[in-house]
Amino acid sequence: METLKAARELSLRRIYDLPIAYWQTLRRLLAEEAERLPGWKTTLGGGVSDSQTKLDRKTTELELSEMVICPSQFVAGSLPETARMQKRIVIAPFGSPPASPATSRPPTAARGRLRVLFAGSMSQRKGLGDLFAAMRMLDRRDVELVIMGTPQAPMEFYSNEFAGFTYEPNRPHAEVLELMLGCDVFCLPSIVEGRALVMQEAMSRGLPLIITPNTGGEDLIEEGVTGFLVPIRRADRIADRIAWFADNRPALCEMSRAAQAKAGQLTWDAYGKTIADAILDFVPS
Repeated sequence: METLKAARELSLRRIYDLPIAYWQTLRRLLAEEAERLPGWKTTLGGGVSDSQTKLDRKTTELELSEMVICPSQFVAGSLPETARMQKRIVIAPFGSPPASPATSRPPTAARGRLRVLFAGSMSQRKGLGDLFAAMRMLDRRDVELVIMGTPQAPMEFYSNEFAGFTYEPNRPHAEVLELMLGCDVFCLPSIVEGRALVMQEAMSRGLPLIITPNTGGEDLIEEGVTGFLVPIRRADRIADRIAWFADNRPALCEMSRAAQAKAGQLTWDAYGKTIADAILDFVPS
């Protein structure tokens, strides 16, 4: 905030990078989650308890900015209407890890149970409560849920919600990508994000997606080709999509290739060029 104030005094152009949904949208969605699933409230983090001073500072920062860089359409849409009308909005999707022959996947017929991967903070902001509810609905022995991430509550809490998951602790990035190669589908039913980079990481390893629009990855989904989009808070729809993958294992090979190709279209060079070009166009020479 102080940097932006000083820049205004110096008549400098003011560019604001917003990596996650604007605080008003984030706070509203998380407050709704705390009421909808009170047992998961402790996993929601500071988004529901930020001080008014901090929120006022965020508001001032946006007001002082002239250009806002967002990683997804979801983040851009979370801005107040006045900001969307008055400021220049730039959407720059993140890049994906490069694929290589080493990331080729074994034929799905060679696998046992369908392995559905969730990776991220073990919180309801990421929709984990809805994923657990979906798995309870499914109650299928041919589906395995793999959870990799940082617990936000005692492990006993998660086991009481759904005892049948396989837990994988956090690990170096290269080992995360290796773990992805041993799974079949990536599921992230987030309530609010910016653009979860882990989606493109999973796709780069050939995993089709089951995600919500609120992950910031709606553009990654070609329905039935690279994965499926589900509404937030709909465990039944998550269960239905997981069941579809379990019942249509032959389709996974082609979807895996399509997911990897889609991820490959998004590079860090393109991310940087989008931002650099927008700034050069915005700042007088």
